[in-house]
Amino acid sequence: MANTKLVWKRGMQFDAFTAGKEEPIPIEAEAKFGGVGEGYQPKPLMLVSLAGCTGLDVASLMKKMRIDEDVSDFSVNVDAHMTEEHPKYFDKVHVVYNFKGQNLNREKLTKCVTLSESRYCGVFRMFRSFAEVTYEINFIEE
Repeated sequence: MANTKLVWKRGMQFDAFTAGKEEPIPIEAEAKFGGVGEGYQPKPLMLVSLAGCTGLDVASLMKKMRIDEDVSDFSVNVDAHMTEEHPKYFDKVHVVYNFKGQNLNREKLTKCVTLSESRYCGVFRMFRSFAEVTYEINFIEE
């Protein structure tokens, strides 16, 4: 079971605590709703969760396939479109995987991404329940 605690600080600011961690994650509203620029907004953190979940999967799979040494740089970018009407939510999400290195094994790297998005990343599955989710893979040879 997952557990998160949210503690109000003042105004539109909170501290979020996750199980097993003592350091808080500062959460606040957008500036137009009273945020003061000291914390993170909840919806962008959802995109961080998606990038983190699939990124960790891919890194683990690269290691298992013994191709992690060939990758000098790896990043995951997530772009999302939000609806205009309330409640505003992400209805379209695009995930971009960027791999950089020499002699990249494109077939195995593609398999790492495919396994993450279709089998291992629970956040991918959650997003698919409310958004159209697409992805692309970029290979940059050094």
